[in-house]
Amino acid sequence: MEALIVLAVLVLLAVPVLLIVALVMISGLRRRVAALEQARSDSAHPAAQPAVSAAWEERPNAPAPVPAPAPAPEVPLAVAEPVPEPFAAAARVAPPPLPSAAVSGPEPFVAPPQGPDLGERIVGTIKRWFTEGNVPVKIGMLVLLAGVAALLKYASDQGWLNAPIELRLAAIAAGALAGLVFGWVQRERRRMFALALQGGAIGILLLTIFAAFKRYALIDPGIAFALSILLIAGMGVLAVVQNSRTLAVLGILAGFMAPIWLSTGSGNHVALFSYYAVLNAAILAIAWWRPWRALNLLGFAFTFGIGTTWGVLQYNADKFASTEPFLLLFFAFYLILPILYARRQPAEKRDLVDGSLVFGTPLIAFSLQAGMLHDDRLLLALCALGLAALYAGFARVLIRRERYAALGQSHAVLAVGFATLAVPLALSARATASVFALEGAALVWLGLRQQRLLPQVAGALLQMGAAFGFVVGADYWLHDATAIANPTFMSGLLLALAGFASAFSYRRAGRDAPAIVYYLWGLLWWLGGASHEIARFVAFDSRPDALLVVVAVTAWIAAEVHRRMPARALVLTTLAMLLCAFPLALWQVDIHRQPFAGYGALAWVVFAALGVRSLWCLRGGQDRAAVAAQFIWWLLWPTVVSLAASWLADRFELAQGWALAAALLPWLVLVTVSLQRWRWLTLPLGERFNVARHALQTTLLAVLGLAWVGFLFAPGAAHPLPWLPVLNPLELAQLAVLALLARWLWRGDAPAGLQARRVPLLAVAGFVALTSITLHAVHQWGGVAWNGRLWSSTLAQTSLTVVWSVLGVISWVWGSRRGQRVLWLVGAVLMGVVLAKLVLIDRQHLGNLLGIASFIAYGLLCTVVGYLAPAPPRAPDTSLEPLP
Repeated sequence: MEALIVLAVLVLLAVPVLLIVALVMISGLRRRVAALEQARSDSAHPAAQPAVSAAWEERPNAPAPVPAPAPAPEVPLAVAEPVPEPFAAAARVAPPPLPSAAVSGPEPFVAPPQGPDLGERIVGTIKRWFTEGNVPVKIGMLVLLAGVAALLKYASDQGWLNAPIELRLAAIAAGALAGLVFGWVQRERRRMFALALQGGAIGILLLTIFAAFKRYALIDPGIAFALSILLIAGMGVLAVVQNSRTLAVLGILAGFMAPIWLSTGSGNHVALFSYYAVLNAAILAIAWWRPWRALNLLGFAFTFGIGTTWGVLQYNADKFASTEPFLLLFFAFYLILPILYARRQPAEKRDLVDGSLVFGTPLIAFSLQAGMLHDDRLLLALCALGLAALYAGFARVLIRRERYAALGQSHAVLAVGFATLAVPLALSARATASVFALEGAALVWLGLRQQRLLPQVAGALLQMGAAFGFVVGADYWLHDATAIANPTFMSGLLLALAGFASAFSYRRAGRDAPAIVYYLWGLLWWLGGASHEIARFVAFDSRPDALLVVVAVTAWIAAEVHRRMPARALVLTTLAMLLCAFPLALWQVDIHRQPFAGYGALAWVVFAALGVRSLWCLRGGQDRAAVAAQFIWWLLWPTVVSLAASWLADRFELAQGWALAAALLPWLVLVTVSLQRWRWLTLPLGERFNVARHALQTTLLAVLGLAWVGFLFAPGAAHPLPWLPVLNPLELAQLAVLALLARWLWRGDAPAGLQARRVPLLAVAGFVALTSITLHAVHQWGGVAWNGRLWSSTLAQTSLTVVWSVLGVISWVWGSRRGQRVLWLVGAVLMGVVLAKLVLIDRQHLGNLLGIASFIAYGLLCTVVGYLAPAPPRAPDTSLEPLP
């Protein structure tokens, strides 16, 4: 019964509010209808026609108006209705002529076609292989090879075939021979089919011979070797006679894949490398007649790829005697192949060099040799000298011949490189890395000066080799006794200087892409060497302080160089170093709780001095990255000071409200300065920084806004002072944020979208702030815990009901007295929300006094409203306003 009475009372309370809102809406609709009727009657009045005609005659060039469709009155068919003069005149005006297609402007500039890049060429090659020629046969033979190999192995493992293995292998060989003969017969009529069939048949024969030798031991190694030589030689002859690169590639591919398919893991590397030696001999024989680069690269990739894999997995010092001859043989093969390739080039392509084999062969072969002789550095140095002498001899012979001049120059570069490489192999890696790096920088400079590519490539490789030698000597890094003045740091510094020098050379030559790469290379070595010194010689607690000094010095040097030789990469370096200060400040807090403890204060003083100088050096250019650097600068310092202020509050055992307010204080000061004294923040860039004014203020206000929202969920104790509503540090900081936000929105610096919504934005923020103050008062004075139960407590709900009701009444009455309908409607809506809250939430608290008080308070406030502002304010009569 009590619930029914309460519900009835709520309905009675809701009726006045709903009736008032309905009356307002009906009144507005009536005025709109009256205005529309008045407008329609004015447009239909005959006296309005001359005015329209006069207005039309004042605009003779205006297009004819299109009248709205309306039901036409019934008139006799014989009587034609007169057409008003303006419309008739408009009808007589001929439409403007369309632009003639014959009139054409100047012909657009058409860029010259560019050749395909490396990726497009690779894709095009793959596409042609799958779309040109007899594609089914190509694919079929490759699949057949794999299928036959798998079938042989699987049938042998399962024991499905009871016939002797000799008979089975003979049958396979006979079938392959029959296919080979049939392909030879069809070479004239069906060329592509015949070539593919011949290649597949030879591959199957090679596979069969290898299986008979290695897996089943049916033939002696000598016989298997002779038969393999015979088949591969025959394959080469067929390919050369028929001028078929496809046949050669298929046969060589099948030959290289055979030992992989039938490998038993026995580790017989002598047989494997002997087999590969035969295949490479066939490739060399074919290269004598045909310049098929794809065949050479295929052999190179398989030979050294599989050889390297075997060396990593199975090589040991006991196998040196049986492995070294094969390494020398393979090196000789691919030393001669580029010469044969150049020999077959036409006269217009005499400078064409197979760089992959010319430079790849000695690098890979010597790397494998170094892995085999890693314990004997002197012998490896002698090997490097031997290679230098060999390439020098080839260079001297080839460079005098016009056809081989480019190849001879490449050999000369390799001779110099291996002669240089012999030095560190006999000495310490750290002692020679810097020399190599500087020599590489000199080669880069020489190559750019002479406009030659090979010295530039050699310089890059030499610097990479120097870095490799430096890393190889990593075991010596821990033996340095003095900071900075030690071989490790000095070698790394010279590596960095070599990279910077190469970047400067390319920059002067107008080639920005290599310059950026070399600059990043040098910057990496500089920062890496400095970080290593700090990790090696600086105590753990002081490492972030030392790194902060390194960051400041790096930013300053980059800015100083930019002032004399402007470059965007240098400005970006300064910007990146300023960004690095953020994580370093957090690291300082993690180690000693605040940024200025220990050597932190000294580090930040150095950072401030060098940072100001760095920004001052960026004044002269027009790069927007300099503006971004100063933007980061003004975000960095309030962050650092906030961290220190939070620690200071904890140091004096102040409550959470003080700590949060102290952390927000630097941001409040900076925002105030940006609004009142913006010129102070433009230093040192000056007026150039004005373009970042809106962005900086928006960012700072966004930080304050996020902090303001976060503070809403903090208890905000004010110990050692008692907590008072509004007069406590947390809520004073929040009110300061709202004041600065209002100042920003009303001054005109805010974006137009926010300025247009400043009233509702601040109204919502004020409402949320008032709600937060109410809940904090309930927590601090009512003793309700600050957790999820606070919202559901009776005291909190009653307090919110009263506060919201008072706020709604004030808006309602104020809007009525001042004639502001929007404010009046806000109060009415807020009262409606409170009523809904009473119905949905507060009714469950009717069993206690606080719940009952909320209902009574709302009823009394509604009564006050009914007495002071029973009706909405009158709106201006829109029917008297002129029509647009």
